[in-house]
Amino acid sequence: MIGNNLKIAWRNMVNNKLYSIIKIGGFAFSIAICILIMLYIRHETSYDKMYPNMERVFRLIVSAPDGDKVRQTFAFPAPAAKTLQAEIPSVELAGRILPNTLFGAGSNLFTVNGSAENYLDKGFVYVDQSILEIFPLPVVQGQLSHALDKPNAIVITKSRAQKYFKGNAVGQTIYLNNNKNVLYNITAVIDDVPSNSSLYGYDYFISLAGEPFYPGEQNNWGATNYITYVKLKENADIANAQRSISKNYIQDHYILLNKKNGKKISPEMMQSTVLLQNALDMHLHSKNISEYGMATQYQGDIKMVWIFAGIAFFILLIACINFINLSTANAATRAKEIGIRKTIGSNRRTLIIQFMTEAICYSLISLLIGLLLAFLLLPLFNNLANKVLFIPWKVWYFVPSLILSMLFIGILAGLYPALYLSGFQPINALKSKSVTNPKSSLLRNGLVIFQFATSIILMISALIANQQISFMLNKDIGFDKDQVIVLRGITGIASQAKELKNELKAIPTVRDVSVGDYIPVQLDGVKRNGNLFWSKGKEDLELGEAGQFWNIDESYLTTFGLKLIAGRNFDPHIASDSTGAIVNKRMIADLGIKGNPIGVKITNGMTWTIIGVVDDFIFESMKDEGYYPVCMTLANSPSMLSIKTKSTDMSETLANITAVWNKFSPNQKIDYNFLDAGFADLYQDVQRTKNIFSCFAFVAIFVAALGLFGLATYVTQQRTKEIGVRKVLGASSIRLIRLLSGDFIKLVFVALVIATPVAWWAMNQWLRDFNYRIEINWFYFILAGLSAILVAFGTISYQTWKVVRANPVDSLRDE
Repeated sequence: MIGNNLKIAWRNMVNNKLYSIIKIGGFAFSIAICILIMLYIRHETSYDKMYPNMERVFRLIVSAPDGDKVRQTFAFPAPAAKTLQAEIPSVELAGRILPNTLFGAGSNLFTVNGSAENYLDKGFVYVDQSILEIFPLPVVQGQLSHALDKPNAIVITKSRAQKYFKGNAVGQTIYLNNNKNVLYNITAVIDDVPSNSSLYGYDYFISLAGEPFYPGEQNNWGATNYITYVKLKENADIANAQRSISKNYIQDHYILLNKKNGKKISPEMMQSTVLLQNALDMHLHSKNISEYGMATQYQGDIKMVWIFAGIAFFILLIACINFINLSTANAATRAKEIGIRKTIGSNRRTLIIQFMTEAICYSLISLLIGLLLAFLLLPLFNNLANKVLFIPWKVWYFVPSLILSMLFIGILAGLYPALYLSGFQPINALKSKSVTNPKSSLLRNGLVIFQFATSIILMISALIANQQISFMLNKDIGFDKDQVIVLRGITGIASQAKELKNELKAIPTVRDVSVGDYIPVQLDGVKRNGNLFWSKGKEDLELGEAGQFWNIDESYLTTFGLKLIAGRNFDPHIASDSTGAIVNKRMIADLGIKGNPIGVKITNGMTWTIIGVVDDFIFESMKDEGYYPVCMTLANSPSMLSIKTKSTDMSETLANITAVWNKFSPNQKIDYNFLDAGFADLYQDVQRTKNIFSCFAFVAIFVAALGLFGLATYVTQQRTKEIGVRKVLGASSIRLIRLLSGDFIKLVFVALVIATPVAWWAMNQWLRDFNYRIEINWFYFILAGLSAILVAFGTISYQTWKVVRANPVDSLRDE
């Protein structure tokens, strides 16, 4: 029986090639997209699951009221980890990560001891030995235990060992940023960090067991620069542990320290608590946690996971709708077959099994083609999503789960057509009477509306996301990011920075040059330094205002086009400028400085005299506030150099810059970036969202159009004689095209009406994540609607035109 059903299913596929291609094509494309999205979701939800006992590992979060909001951060002081492990009985292990570029994390220039070659590389981070025990990775060379117990020890990944060392890297020494006085000893080589690990992006793990970064730093409870993790003991009560840790940190140390130092204790500080965030939740559930100063480009968002899952569901549903629509619409061609089979003894159950077998065959064939498409599209999707995904052929449950899913989808898609077709009365079918049910036409129309409504929602989403990214990239941000080239890794020639700067300025196409690491755009290696500021004399009366403290040179303002609105720029020939400061308007406002700010003294532990004020400029993500108070002082910070050019021939300018660089640093390859490109990179996640929405919208409209093409083919075939009669009676081609197309176009209009409020609500929710955002314009809805109508009209126009242009004699010959 099964063999006979399969044979009949195959014959029907071959005899109805057009409908078969549409059904399989729509299913295959939808399955391919679903597989890609499922791979993405699988990756996003697998973060840190490769490590043991992650249910007992937690990141510490400080939660404090901030007006009518709650502010959360994972920045903790240096002594917190050691103290909590010693004083909280339920803490088995505690460890710290220091990713702050201010202290040397991020990018560094390094040299293998005994070699003349300098290399600029990223991925440096300071960690405790306990971090390698909490997040263990397979060891390639050396021993992981006690690898970072000693000062100046460093553990590197396999890829870096293979790139820079021949043979065994353990025991080799390197020095950073041309500082030959501090040699780092490689104690172990570990496997590369997986892309679904919270440590992904780090390749050099430097021991925190060395000297403090400044005197007293390791015992300073007031400076919060570390990410702190704890591993609780087995069977420890998490709620009790959280209460104990919160009391220990907030009450017993942080507040007590402020009281001893005579600092004012705010109500917000008194209400602060420490929360334990499970390590398995960090990647997808940290959207509202401030990463200021310690941001990672690999943070995910559970909201996007749900959105992608929803899109996968709806695209697959559109394909199922195509199957249902085409199967029921094509009922008339199967009516006599069903009538004959019922007459010779087939019962309804047998027919249902037959039609369900056909549906499952369609779904399984589509699965094979969909897998091939997913394999071919995976590199493109990886590029779009900025992921390293792969099809897990070797995972035992992958293929069986796909087959079971396709069986389920085949049954689901084929159930209604099977019940509908098997219910035909044989006498009506054999007499060529109409076997169609008006209710089935209503259902088909509803399903077409659903298909196009989904497609229009995705199109509107892509258009609005595109407008938002365009808005952010073109917004006036308060400084000039265009035609600025940033050189990195100049620490090796820091003593020659002045001479290098002068030679670069001598290039005719160079306008200005600034040496410094505190660049307005957060490129790799750029520093940020958060401090508390007071108006001088108010340190013990006020809580202080959080702001940035930057070291710049006298060319900084002109290089980046910052607008000086009061006072003057730095002048290295004026001795008092060594204690002078240029601040932004936000600093003046937050400190409550009234009247002329020039000459006013402010303090962050050191006293500075304001000599200039610049207009506010955006130097952080526009998803958040974008800018904060800034205090800039005249000091050296020579690991980066920014060049403002005035050339339209950038290749010639780069060649001249490279020639100057090679003169000063012949053993180090030049490393540069364009400031505007780095600015655009800050919003890669928004750009990716827009691109993915665009691709999904294309797939959805394509699959919907396939189904509409099949329906149009069926309708025109059914109305061929009617069209012939109308032509004989004098109907024009335009009138006939309008007659055949009108019903479908009306359905698209209805879909637009339904899609508009849904898309408006959804994109308003998405835009709420941006502090700087566009207002939704009705133009996007009109454009998406017109696009859907054009797609629909273009899809059905071929069939309608073919029928309209046919000779009516051919269609009426047998009447």
